[in-house]
Amino acid sequence: MLARICNPCQSKLKIMKKLLFTIFLFATLLLPCSAAGKVWLFSYFRGNGEDGLHLAYSRDGYSFTALNIDKSFLTPAVGVSKLMRDPCIIRTNDGTFHMVWTAGWTERGIGYSSSRDLISWTEQKYFIVMEKEPTAKNTWAPEITYDKKKKQFLIIWSTTIPGRFPDTEKAGDTGYNHRIYSVTTKDFISFSETKLFYDHSFNVIDATLARVKKKYVMFLKDETRNPPQKNIRVATSKNLYGPYSAPSAPITGKYWAEGPTSVKINNEWIVYFDKYVDRKYGAVSSEDLVTWEDISDKITFPKDARHGTVFEVDEKILEKLLKEKK
Repeated sequence: MLARICNPCQSKLKIMKKLLFTIFLFATLLLPCSAAGKVWLFSYFRGNGEDGLHLAYSRDGYSFTALNIDKSFLTPAVGVSKLMRDPCIIRTNDGTFHMVWTAGWTERGIGYSSSRDLISWTEQKYFIVMEKEPTAKNTWAPEITYDKKKKQFLIIWSTTIPGRFPDTEKAGDTGYNHRIYSVTTKDFISFSETKLFYDHSFNVIDATLARVKKKYVMFLKDETRNPPQKNIRVATSKNLYGPYSAPSAPITGKYWAEGPTSVKINNEWIVYFDKYVDRKYGAVSSEDLVTWEDISDKITFPKDARHGTVFEVDEKILEKLLKEKK
């Protein structure tokens, strides 16, 4: 014969269930920037970029864990130096991932490859985007963006052309005085003429673009050495291709920062960056892109991770990456 549970006991059980549910709900709300079902990946390099592409993942945008035991997913094979620094990855609507990277310290070209799963990649290509500038010293930190309306890719990067901007040559690191340049392409076979993309009379590198409602935001590094800046700033435009405004005041603190990459999680914009002197990653957050809070002490990245890109993927992509071990 089954024993009956007394009414007072039933009432206590209901109260306990409600209490436990309330505690669970409250704890969930306290999780920083969590988003159910969301996964973010971080593409980065280690050392000098000799071994190629590294990936890490996060479910909250705050804590990133290395994939593949922090071993490379793709070894660099193009360019004179055969490096894979500053890997920038985006995903288009057809599910294809497109990646560009810095192929060497003193080269006039950039690397490119694509993938459907971030594991198998197409044959690597090398595009000499500064071919008509024989004295160009470098092509650093290329970033790729897709324009859905024009159905084309915009690629931007920083280059020093000696003597091109004499007024600021003494303000930079010895021999370097960068500006941001760009090309467009629909198929990675033919390219537009290389254009000067951003010049506001200061040494600038590491520009990255984000769309915010009806405008575009460019996070960039003020590379001025004398007097030292080495910080992240913000410029805006109504058009993807510019012109972009003069830079804002620094959004980073009293440390040297470079390689910004941004994502929006819920109502919060997070800009991650390489605190390269301190050999660790930092971040700032904002809800209005005007007032910024330093959240560097709240984030974790793989040890010795260098300049990369944070981007969103679906769970199926992550599942395959978690099984991959080379």
